[in-house]
Amino acid sequence: MEALKQGADALFILLGAIMVLAMHAGFAFLELGTVRKKNQVNALVKILVDFSVSTVVYFAVGYGVAYGTSFFVSAETLAAKNGYELVKFFFLLTFAAAIPAIISGGIAERAKFWPQLIATAVIVGFVYPFFEGIAWNNAFGIQDWIKASTGENFRDFAGSIVVHAVGGWIALPAVILLGARSNRYRKDGAISAHPPSSIPFLALGAWILCVGWFGFNVMSAQKIENISGLVAVNSLMAMVGGTLVALMLGKNDPGFVHNGPLAGLVAVCAGSDIMHPLGALVVGGIAGAIFVVMFTLTQNKWKIDDVLGVWPLHGLCGTWGGIAAGIFGSKAFGGMGGVSLSAQLIGTAMGVAWAVIGGIVVYYVLKLTMGLRMTQEEEYEGADLSIHKIGASPDREVNW
Repeated sequence: MEALKQGADALFILLGAIMVLAMHAGFAFLELGTVRKKNQVNALVKILVDFSVSTVVYFAVGYGVAYGTSFFVSAETLAAKNGYELVKFFFLLTFAAAIPAIISGGIAERAKFWPQLIATAVIVGFVYPFFEGIAWNNAFGIQDWIKASTGENFRDFAGSIVVHAVGGWIALPAVILLGARSNRYRKDGAISAHPPSSIPFLALGAWILCVGWFGFNVMSAQKIENISGLVAVNSLMAMVGGTLVALMLGKNDPGFVHNGPLAGLVAVCAGSDIMHPLGALVVGGIAGAIFVVMFTLTQNKWKIDDVLGVWPLHGLCGTWGGIAAGIFGSKAFGGMGGVSLSAQLIGTAMGVAWAVIGGIVVYYVLKLTMGLRMTQEEEYEGADLSIHKIGASPDREVNW
């Protein structure tokens, strides 16, 4: 029976890893559909190569930083207990690799290729796993301190703060240091739209992310004995809550409609195991509103050219999710309890602060040493031809 349980746990978390791996296709197609046609190839290549760099760095360094585990032992040792620790690494790697995938959408269409790969290595090797270890492995005893101060640990079941808020807040200084795309904001005050290249691809990316997210959230239980149908239903309710509110506030704009469910899913991650489904619906709806309002302010008022809106979507909705777990996870709001709003505020603030500091240091150093941005000529020509020497539809481009 023990062997059967070990095998079931390994299979359970492996399926979760595969579902979250599939989400990276969602990141790719969401970016591909949002950027202009001359940058579609770059979007596809970045996500795959970032994932590959993340895998090597997280295997060699990052997982050890977060959990104190080294894989530089014999294969026989690694294969013990059905290789569960290895499969767990695979699952958590897909979370870690989401950080550069998130950042990629914010800096799209004008960032150099190789400096971003260096940033990926540093972020996935140290910046992200440092806070991951604090939140999920009680590194440095910080969770013990939070519990002693507030009565409860900081709770982030599936990564509203650890993954999404950290990724979104790292992206913000990267976007600001990079600067807006050429001709996005004109000297006369006019704003050039730079419209998406493909709504169908954008929608495909959103759907792939939504489906994979149920692996992201449900399989965060990590063992089959801990699986919770409540997590699945709460994820569903937050997804539709975000969609419906984004539909209404976004005035039926397809970009808002397809990012609305993602906003809801980002926000519900932290407390998806303890909220009531109606609470999850409200949390997702508020996240949908945050995305529409803050994306509009960011782009049109503050003139921060965050192409996919990754700071509002992941940074702000993730921050809301961390706080929301302390509200809607409490018994007063129909939740299961075992959570403290003050603990959530402390943990959320720590995650945001660490991400901002990490983002500023990594991208400022790269800007000073290698530069972050393509030349004006390269940007005008497009990242596809400038970096990869081929467009998204080469036959059609030749014929035309």
